[in-house]
Amino acid sequence: MPLQRLSVFVAALWWGGISALSFLAVPLLFATLGSPAMAGPVAARIFSLQCWAGLVLGMVLLMILRRWRGEGTTIAPAALTTMGLVLFAMLLALVQEFGVAQNIVTARASGGNLRLWHGVGTLMVLGQWLCSGSVLWRLTQGSSATTGTKTS
Repeated sequence: MPLQRLSVFVAALWWGGISALSFLAVPLLFATLGSPAMAGPVAARIFSLQCWAGLVLGMVLLMILRRWRGEGTTIAPAALTTMGLVLFAMLLALVQEFGVAQNIVTARASGGNLRLWHGVGTLMVLGQWLCSGSVLWRLTQGSSATTGTKTS
């Protein structure tokens, strides 16, 4: 059970970090600093750090989930679903960091469609938040959604 507790802690840190940074810290930055020109670069840095943290926490979760096995030598199907959610959230973080963020910078500098890229970035963050929340939810169910066994 120590691995299950660790997995819940890591998933909670991931989901809570996205919640606090994306839905509290960044809007507070824009409200406090007043100017998008001042708040934008700080928000971009926060989102970049959040992406990297998500990749690290996702990798830790994958390593933990990989160790939880069902009967025999195969991974339980529920664990595969949970791992898929982790991988999808990590993919969203990578696309956000190396695709969307670059397009936001380019659009800001060239007068491109900044609204579009901010919208896409928001969807990427929302997707990560939903995936990490789903992982946390699955890991905290009474009947473990990753192992198929009862927790005590």
